[in-house]
Amino acid sequence: MIEMRELWRHAVLRALTAALDSTGLAGTIGIESVIGERPPRPELGDIAFPMFPFARTFKKNPAEIARAVVGHLESDARTVSIGNASADGPYVNVRFDIAQTAAAVLLKVGEAGNGYGWNQTLAGQKIMVEFSCPNTNKPLHLGHLRNDAIGESVSEILRACGAEVRKVNLINDRGVHICKSMLAYEKFGDGATPQSVGMKSDHFVGDYYVKYAEWSKTEPSAEEQVRELLVKWESGDPETVALWKTMNGWAIDGIKETYAKTGIEFDQIYSESETYSEGKREILRGLEEGIFYRADDGSIRIDLTAEGLDDKVLLRSDGTSVYITQDIGTAIARHRDWPFDRLIYVVASEQQYHFKVLFNILEKLGFSQAGRLFHLSYGMVN
Repeated sequence: MIEMRELWRHAVLRALTAALDSTGLAGTIGIESVIGERPPRPELGDIAFPMFPFARTFKKNPAEIARAVVGHLESDARTVSIGNASADGPYVNVRFDIAQTAAAVLLKVGEAGNGYGWNQTLAGQKIMVEFSCPNTNKPLHLGHLRNDAIGESVSEILRACGAEVRKVNLINDRGVHICKSMLAYEKFGDGATPQSVGMKSDHFVGDYYVKYAEWSKTEPSAEEQVRELLVKWESGDPETVALWKTMNGWAIDGIKETYAKTGIEFDQIYSESETYSEGKREILRGLEEGIFYRADDGSIRIDLTAEGLDDKVLLRSDGTSVYITQDIGTAIARHRDWPFDRLIYVVASEQQYHFKVLFNILEKLGFSQAGRLFHLSYGMVN
């Protein structure tokens, strides 16, 4: 369809030039002046070319110009065989001959083979695409499958447009949600392993996340115990870190197995446990520079109300990180590793607010690529 649109643009330009011959102004109109639009109603045609831009050159009414152009198009053998043009007021409306168009497209597909549709519109661009991003407290689910399909497809489309593409994943392997599975295993695991109970390892870990949710309904101190476990993890407590490594390994092994079955691959995989500390350093730098502030409860925050957002916690009062902490560190680390021109986050629409906050914070921190971060938001399916 793009090729057909270009063919007709050039045909309209030829017709305009022919109409201008008698005025001595032939060649003064360039192809950039010929604009193809979608007609307001399908019955009008497939493309509409407005003649308003040429009224001053012709010193004629746009409707009169449209009729003159159609007169020339009707005798143009290069276009008459694949469609027809008609004048509708100030517009030249074109309707494709669907059979001829399909035949032309199929011929080109046959000639180009697997290269059909490839182009160089994004040549020289380095584009990073983030997708999947599982948590290591449960197995991948249907939402991940959909996200993976979108991420892989977008990556292939960008590559087909000539971009250099780097597919990345972020394993969310630390934080409160991970500590919930760990705490439940400490209390109810009794030394069991995925092998000892004959379960896929990520499902095994996920069961303990469910156990925590059930147990916490009757245990008032559950949330406090989870926070204490997170503090111990960030402090490097050997016993806590050892348990984390074991359960994290089980979850990741199971997730990798699912990726292998579904054909999902990445050029680089980041882990939240590796990037959150850089995020913490950036937040402490921002605090020193007055970008952020320390609240009465000891937490570090940023006030984004002037930007139409809210007051956002960046580090808790106990010094532990929140989700956005690692996202700040990850964005900076990625650009250092592979200086991209654009980073696309493939994440469902429920995270729109999160990315508005993230992009705002990175800009205030002076991150040079903040304006080239894009949230590819898509609707949820229930």
